[in-house]
Amino acid sequence: MARAFITDATGLALSPEERAFFRDADPWGFIIFKRNVETREQLRGLVAQMRESVGRDAPVLIDQEGGRVQRLQPPHWPSYPTGASYGAIYDRDRAQGLGAARLGARLIAYDLAEVGIDVDCLPLADVPVSDADPVIGNRAYGTTPEKVAAIGAAVAEGLLDGGVLPVLKHIPGHGRATADSHHKLPVVDTDRATVESSDFAAFRPLAKLPLGMTAHVVFSAIDALAPATTSVKMVQEVIRRSIGFDGLLMSDDLSMNALNGTLLERSHATLAAGCDILLHCNGTLDERREVGAAAPSLAGDAKRRADAALSARRAVNGFDVAAAREQFAALMAGV
Repeated sequence: MARAFITDATGLALSPEERAFFRDADPWGFIIFKRNVETREQLRGLVAQMRESVGRDAPVLIDQEGGRVQRLQPPHWPSYPTGASYGAIYDRDRAQGLGAARLGARLIAYDLAEVGIDVDCLPLADVPVSDADPVIGNRAYGTTPEKVAAIGAAVAEGLLDGGVLPVLKHIPGHGRATADSHHKLPVVDTDRATVESSDFAAFRPLAKLPLGMTAHVVFSAIDALAPATTSVKMVQEVIRRSIGFDGLLMSDDLSMNALNGTLLERSHATLAAGCDILLHCNGTLDERREVGAAAPSLAGDAKRRADAALSARRAVNGFDVAAAREQFAALMAGV
């Protein structure tokens, strides 16, 4: 039975050691980074190797947002706009903004499905504020929860229409953080009423999406000690009850410096808080083994949510990609 973690590979193809580890540890899924990408044919082969190593159609994830965060880049793949670009169109014409966001995501899904990738870590529902760290910045769709949720829903729909599962991130919000959680732990000292009506509010309309990713952010008004990823109160009281998210909940990358302790300690704390799946990236093979050893077999609610997420994949109907790219270029002209 698959175990409750997602992991990555070092290079353009699996090493014998990686194949053996994946076979024995049986991760639920895999994630692709820029270092794993050279050409379409090469990437298609790597994705196939990953699935072959576990003997099933395991989900393969990627961060393909557009703007600063896109692992597939020219010359082999198109460049996509920032999330804020959709927001700019939305401000002029709401319907056109939502249409551009949906079509952009549908084109991203086409690119991903072509190489066998079936999960995109998108949309973001983070609502940035003016004095926040720029790690979110123009990745966000806007600065109000209503606008962010509307564009996020359009992006999710575009991905689903293309046979790619969306991952809602970073629950319950990274937009107010004054530090980049890749480097240190962000602490948000804003009162609870404010974050409930702004940061958390952007996620509620998206709570039915099949997968979500936590934020390594402390909300001191709720839990002054632990970031959302490892906080029982944040996961159970905020993410599950206040926001109402019942999809498969994965951590953000456990190797990020926002988290304290060993990888084993981080893994146990994340699972104890109520996350379903551990996400570990950018580590050594020994570090992957450490996370894999901490990950239990999927069972109970975690397995139910994992099965429900995979069952949300849609069949892809005919799609005129050339016409869609022309339409998308026209929508984005002048942004």
